[in-house]
Formats: sequence, structure tokens, C-alpha cells
Amino acid sequence: MSDRNLLPEAIRDANNCQKDPIPGFDYSYGYRPSLAAGIVFCALFGTAFFGHALQTIRLRRWTSALLAIGALTELIGWVGRTWSSECPYNRNAFLIQITTLIIGPVFFTAALYVLLGMFIEVLGREYSLLSSRMYTIVFMTCDTISLIVQAAGGAMASMSSGSGDDPKLGTNIMVAGVLFQLAAMSVFALLTLDFLRRSSKFGMPREYNIILIALFISLVAIFARSIFRAVELIEGWNGYLMMHEVYFIALDGALMVLAVMIFLPFDPARTIPKVYRAVKKDSGELSEYSAGV
Repeated sequence: MSDRNLLPEAIRDANNCQKDPIPGFDYSYGYRPSLAAGIVFCALFGTAFFGHALQTIRLRRWTSALLAIGALTELIGWVGRTWSSECPYNRNAFLIQITTLIIGPVFFTAALYVLLGMFIEVLGREYSLLSSRMYTIVFMTCDTISLIVQAAGGAMASMSSGSGDDPKLGTNIMVAGVLFQLAAMSVFALLTLDFLRRSSKFGMPREYNIILIALFISLVAIFARSIFRAVELIEGWNGYLMMHEVYFIALDGALMVLAVMIFLPFDPARTIPKVYRAVKKDSGELSEYSAGV
């Protein structure tokens, strides 16, 4: 058996770190990932993770926990891409990043669903088509389905690619998961706008408006990223978007940094209880907010 026939097995070796291009064998990404981008995004998502993890420990709020998990998932993915920048043929590094970066935003959307539910608790059920409990049940279920489908598709596509098989089936499953997530986010956005329309006559504290703006910025960032990933995957592994890293950096990495880091300065875990106390004070009530955010 020639060295050329043995090469694919060597490429899949976890200890392999072949940096230079090998004739006849493209990099898994179609390019060699940027080391600088990997380091920058590892630092950014690491900062987001530690910030939200600290808030989770201090305040024990679901929003902080979900944002921390999402940031950690993104961090692991970018560690994989950073590893790939030094070992671009390594299949383990490729598998790590493809399975984590496709599912990371699911945890961010889950945090937004919980956050809107808490706003409904603050202003009252009469301003919403659904109760806060139903928001949690319906959209968290959608998030779970999206997570499972995207993770399964990502694993299948990566394993097929690593063994030399056609990754189309796994890719199509990933696309289905992303499109399902987009559909859920679209419904969520419409319900959120309806909630805001109904509650627009309510005198909202300034902190309330700031968190709502942060919620919409995060939602738009995740929505734009999901559209990009869907188009990228539909184009295929040899498509233009997949083969040019600049689009992934700008339309996935940067948008996900925005989606999670905007809640560091505008943290609902700190703000919502203050807003609730202000609302209760204005209404002549003295009870305080005690449910988890």
C-alpha cells in the first residue's frame, strides 16, 4: 500500500499536526483557520463565560446560567478552531468546533425566552398572549429539539467527512435544526413585539427599557447568524461561504460575541429585581421579586 493510501488514516490521527498543505488532500475547512482570530474569540468567550458564571454563583439566575453555558460552548468551539490553526488536518479539532459552534446559540436563545417570561411576570399576564410558564415550556422545548437535531447532524457530518463518506445527510439534518431554530425565533419575536405593543402604555423604568433593547440586539444577532449558517450549509462544504473564513468570523463569531457580551454591562440578573421593586413601589405594594431570572 502506498504512502498516499495511508495518508488519510494519518490525517485522522489525534496526534497528527501536519501544518503544511498535503498534495491531494484539502484542509477540513478548505483553508487554514486564523490563529489570531482563534485567540481573540477564545479570550472574548472566556470573558463572557467567567462573567456570567460568576453572576450565576452570586445570584443563581437561570438567565446567567444559560448565558454561561452558551459562552462555554462557544469557547470550546473556538479552542477547536485555534487547535486547527496549528493542526489543520486534525479531525478531532474539526469535530470539536463543528459540533459546539452549531449548538452554542441555542443556549443564548433559551436565556432570551426565560428573560421575556420574567418581563411578563413583572408587568402582568394581561399584556401577553401566553403566560410566562407557557413561554418557558413551548420555547424551551423548541430549543431542546433544535439542540438535539443540530448536534446530531453536526456529529454525523463530521464523522462522515472524517471517514471519507458523503456528509450530505448530516449536513441536511444540521440545516433542518437551524431552520427550526429560525422558525421558533420568528414566532418568539412576533410574540415579543405583541407584548411590547400591549404594554406600551405602561410606565416602564429606564432599566427595563435598557434590558429590552439588549434582548432585541441579542435576538437580531442570533437570527442573523442562523440565517448565515443555514445558507452556508445549504451551499455545501465546498460552497463560497464555507471556504472563506472571513464570513464565519464576521457572521458567526462576532455576532455571537455581541449576543452574549451585551448582557455583561446590562445584566438582567441584577436589573430585573430592581425593576420589579420599582414597579411594586409605584403600585403601592411592598413585596419583592423572588423568582429566578
